[in-house]
Amino acid sequence: MSKGEETKQLIIERAAPVFNTRGIAATAMSDIMEVTKLSKGSLYVHFTDKDNLAASVVDYSLSQLSKKVMTAVNRHSNAKDRLFAYIDVLGNPLQPLVAGGCPMMNFGVEADDTNQAIREKVSRLVKQSQKTIAGIIHKGIEEGVFKPDWEYKEFATMLFAMIEGGIMISRITGNDSAMKTIKRNLKNMITAQLL
Repeated sequence: MSKGEETKQLIIERAAPVFNTRGIAATAMSDIMEVTKLSKGSLYVHFTDKDNLAASVVDYSLSQLSKKVMTAVNRHSNAKDRLFAYIDVLGNPLQPLVAGGCPMMNFGVEADDTNQAIREKVSRLVKQSQKTIAGIIHKGIEEGVFKPDWEYKEFATMLFAMIEGGIMISRITGNDSAMKTIKRNLKNMITAQLL
């Protein structure tokens, strides 16, 4: 990696928690100057404007979230254990995987009516996450772990929505009791589908 590429990556990594915590609209380039210790001119050498930086930060943040989730899931070979790992790795929203909270939720909610490019980035990961969950279940059905008549695509959507909803409730209330309820019920639903 060249010195310029290293500097660009450093800017993205240091800017990511700021954008994810404050939001894109509320983050100023002066905030990024503060966390990177770089001048405005240095920032603009690497990014044409705040929107360009924000797009790179969103890509980075979503990628970090996805990597951490998949690392936890891929520690297991059994489909049930993989689903439980997915639930558990996202199931502690008061100690989020990515500084500032779930970037899918944070950036998605902010961008849904205001920034089509960011909304599309988040939408891709939302769809990919549901596809990943459905794929785990489908493989489990093929391997004889789960009942063959399980409506797994519908369950994948429900699991994803319940986890994201639990993250929202927990972050807003500062209490993870709702997430504990969600995790317990999702695991019970998965266990009920075992052969």
